[in-house]
Amino acid sequence: MDQGDRVLELGAGTGELGQALFRQGVHVDAMDRCPPPAAWPADRSWHEADALTFNDYSLYSVVIGNLIFHHFSPTELADLGAKFNHSARLIIACEPARYRCFQVLFSCIAPLLGANHVTRHDAHVSIAAGFRRDELTRALGLEPALWDCRVSISIFGAYRLIASRRP
Repeated sequence: MDQGDRVLELGAGTGELGQALFRQGVHVDAMDRCPPPAAWPADRSWHEADALTFNDYSLYSVVIGNLIFHHFSPTELADLGAKFNHSARLIIACEPARYRCFQVLFSCIAPLLGANHVTRHDAHVSIAAGFRRDELTRALGLEPALWDCRVSISIFGAYRLIASRRP
């Protein structure tokens, strides 16, 4: 990220990621349908809004999504991507990688983590809704001529997309 970038975290939830980034010197604003957590920095914006109807994406050159994109339908992802294409120069996403081996892996380690039946169910469903290869890139409509997109998958099943607009 560049010094002057305005950063927006989608689906910020409890604000933990944004607060961690803020402590690292990143000036990040957040957006979620719920109100801001009490610990949210007073000098950072919290947009209580729906990602699909949010109208201020043009204020942000960097968009971050952590475990949010797999909740959207293909049509909704295309709509979001169209909004990002107007002003974003960097999109960072971390999602579940949609491979059966990661569902099995989580099933094996869930008891060690103390995961209850709800967490186990949610993880299974989220992994099934995740992404492979360039699926998120294509779903967001990030054209290769305009975007340099790098996808990686961790050994624990984190699907990571870093899309940067070409000069």
